[in-house]
Amino acid sequence: MTNVAPVCPIPASRHDTVMLAHGGGGRIMHDLLERLIVPTFHNPAMETRHDAAVVGVGDARIAFTTDSYVVSPYFFPGGDIGVLAVNGTVNDLAMAGARPVCLSAALILEEGCPMAAVERVVASMARSAEEAGVTIVTGDTKVVDRGKGDGIFVNTAGVGIVEQVDPIAPSQVRPGDAILVSGDLGRHGIAIMAAREGLAFETTIESDTAPLWSLVDSLLRANIPCHCLRDLTRGGLASALVEVAEAAGVPIEIDETRIPVCDQVRGACEMLGLDPAYVANEGRLVAFVPAADAERAVRAMRTHPAGRQACAIGTVTGDRQGVVTARTALGTLRYVDMFSGEQLPRIC
Repeated sequence: MTNVAPVCPIPASRHDTVMLAHGGGGRIMHDLLERLIVPTFHNPAMETRHDAAVVGVGDARIAFTTDSYVVSPYFFPGGDIGVLAVNGTVNDLAMAGARPVCLSAALILEEGCPMAAVERVVASMARSAEEAGVTIVTGDTKVVDRGKGDGIFVNTAGVGIVEQVDPIAPSQVRPGDAILVSGDLGRHGIAIMAAREGLAFETTIESDTAPLWSLVDSLLRANIPCHCLRDLTRGGLASALVEVAEAAGVPIEIDETRIPVCDQVRGACEMLGLDPAYVANEGRLVAFVPAADAERAVRAMRTHPAGRQACAIGTVTGDRQGVVTARTALGTLRYVDMFSGEQLPRIC
């Protein structure tokens, strides 16, 4: 493990520490959130352990989320840091069943960053916002000394309107729920790795980055009871399932042979020694729906460009609370957990 930051102390009532690794993901970041962030800012909205907080404002319910993007390089096949910043925040709102309305955008720029790169990123953000149906209404810029940043960092926050009555959150997951994914996995992480390391494959692997609200809306309009939705960003499918299982206190079992991975990504993962289930995506989600509605949900997703490869990969079942297991091609079961760090740091 390289580029290790100073030890970050947990509150005085705790005696253990968390070492922050460059990239900040996986089990380490999960434990940091559970041991420091959630207890410190304890409130009902944060207790949901969801991608966006849902709060009441008068008679309305709004979803609110924020995220920071430090991807390296910030231009890559299929997108750039500006596209990620818009889509990632829109998708976090969508996972709470919220129709995205508006975003903020803050740019942290390193001294000497080419203005042409900044202009390109800002233009990408404008196009992506228009595609996602949201408006960027406020923002900020800061410049840090040369060597104190890495060109361009972006922070976005978003507000959405929750229109359905039933909540969409990990707490709503139930035994017997079917687990669906919206498409093939691993494209974004591999696209970033190829661009970063100068890897060449037979065909260019592009990021899957895309706004997902319209896909979620297609499920809601089909009256699919979506118990939980989660976009598969850092840590990929495996980490998302572990987060949901632990937050909901339910067991999850998936079938590895059903997980869709395209041949190019699978080959790249084999060459690089990566597990596609842990590789990040920026245009894929996992949905927990009642088993009786699973086929309808898959059909509804397949009518959408971002869900054409949607399929069922597992169920909420068994008696090992908060545990995720995967059935292998050999028919055996293995436990699935988060990595202590990240396979691929700086991918979003």
